[in-house]
Amino acid sequence: MAEARVVAKIDLSSQTMNVYVNGSLRHSWRVSTARRGYRTPTGSYSPKWLARMHYSSKYHNSPMPHSIFFHRGYAIHGTYAIRHLGRPASHGCVRLLPSHARTLYSLVRAHGKRNTRIVIRY
Repeated sequence: MAEARVVAKIDLSSQTMNVYVNGSLRHSWRVSTARRGYRTPTGSYSPKWLARMHYSSKYHNSPMPHSIFFHRGYAIHGTYAIRHLGRPASHGCVRLLPSHARTLYSLVRAHGKRNTRIVIRY
C-alpha cells in the first residue's frame, strides 16, 4: 500500500490553499499571506515542527494556533483576524481560519511531517 501523502498548495496570487490527501483534493480555503513590505517564501517545503499553540516572539506575542513551521520562522497557522482572509495581510506566514488550521494540523500529525509537502507559488 502506498504511503499517505498530504500536500498543501498555496497560491499567492489568489490567496488560496488547496489541500490534497493521497492525490485527491480534500480542502480549498482562503488564506492571508505577506502584505506589502513583507514576503512569504516560495518553494516546496516539509514541515519542520508543529505547535498546538505558539505565541510569536517577534510580533507582540501574537497567538498562532495550530502552527506548522516550514522554513525558518515561517509557519502556516490559524488567525483571529479572519476578515483579512483572502488578501495579503501577514508578516509572511500563511494564515487560515482557526478551524482550517486545526484540520491541516491534524492531517500533518496523522500522516507525519515526512509525508507532508507545503508548496507555495505565485
